[in-house]
Amino acid sequence: MKVEALVHTADSMNAWVEYWEKGRESQIFKTPVSANRKEHKIVITNLQPQQAYVCRIVTATNNCESKSRNYDFKTPAMPVWIHDYFKVICPDSSVVPAAFRDGYMLIYKRETPGIAFIIDPKGQIVWYHQVNGTGFKTAHFTNRQSILCILGNESFQTSYGNQILELSLSGDTLFNQQTPVVHHEAILNNDNNIVTISTEEKILDLSAKGGGKRDTVKSDGIIVLDRQGKTIWKWTVFDALDPLSDPQILKDKSDWMHANSLSIDKDGHYLLSFYNNGQIWKIDSKTGKLIWKFGKGGDFKMPEGSVFDNSHAVHINAKNQLMLFDNGTGKQLSQALAFTLDESAKQASLALQVKLPRDVYSERMGSAYLINDTTVLHTCSKRNTVVLTNLSGRFLWAMKTGIMPYRVEFIPAKDLEPFIVKPK
Repeated sequence: MKVEALVHTADSMNAWVEYWEKGRESQIFKTPVSANRKEHKIVITNLQPQQAYVCRIVTATNNCESKSRNYDFKTPAMPVWIHDYFKVICPDSSVVPAAFRDGYMLIYKRETPGIAFIIDPKGQIVWYHQVNGTGFKTAHFTNRQSILCILGNESFQTSYGNQILELSLSGDTLFNQQTPVVHHEAILNNDNNIVTISTEEKILDLSAKGGGKRDTVKSDGIIVLDRQGKTIWKWTVFDALDPLSDPQILKDKSDWMHANSLSIDKDGHYLLSFYNNGQIWKIDSKTGKLIWKFGKGGDFKMPEGSVFDNSHAVHINAKNQLMLFDNGTGKQLSQALAFTLDESAKQASLALQVKLPRDVYSERMGSAYLINDTTVLHTCSKRNTVVLTNLSGRFLWAMKTGIMPYRVEFIPAKDLEPFIVKPK
């Protein structure tokens, strides 16, 4: 939970708040510094519900600090409708790595009202932010300690929306822009611009395929927005592939290809995955040139036993491997996969394969992320379940959720300081 403190100083100076649970003065927390101003809006985070706290204001100028008297306050109860959203059902503290025990997870509610949560491995909510009249269709924790998300009301399907919002953990709005319809992804590139998947349409003559002379084919693209919301780069699937080359175009024209995840490779180029054809494309982020296709019918020979039906949450992991969550619709068996790629030789080797049991099979959505060298965090969206496994697929930890999680991202504890700090 978070509480806002307003502080007025006679002269421009630095200010922050020190606070602690009442009776636990040895464990003092400190907010980020509000620097060199007279009017200070300081957000106190890392608060537990229905807890008595003590705080004091600290001001500083020219290396001279001044502390106010102590103030008491008590936090309200958590809203009743989110009390039981997260229930940990398989904690095995003897085998869960410390990196996971000490970390957090980002999870969000896509229905109205949308709520983004940061929770700990006990299922306790340590931070949340609610938006009314819309839902969090997708959200990422960025390297700027912000949450970047797509918002949309319930007139938009699944992961589609028409608004991009970036929030600081203090609740400040860093970016808020109405957009054309975008979906599945909003991420930051190295220039701090926003990259997202767009919805694109093209009028085509499909009469040779049994369709009309002016049929609408709907597909996907990539757009880059600057910090003012202006489109500064654009690419579409139509730039790289002719719909008439697809024998199933009449059946698929209302959602041709269905791009469902976008990430940035180590070299700055884009990785775009498609649900309908089971492929991942690498696209030059400057020229828009299609560099390669990976998956069914792609440019790489797939290692034996590694062909995936559908992919979600495609990214380059900490081991520089191409990692994904395979929904596994053909076998009705989901799994996490990672590949080592030799891009010049178009060779791929299977670096990781973690098969999940059938009772957590997720035919849509989902994600898989390495926590360390020995564990993977999986989101089994259609089963409202999140699991931590070792590399053999053994469950080390599991959580049932009261919402359908699209993806669950892991956040190391150090990346949330000083907003959320565990007592020592």
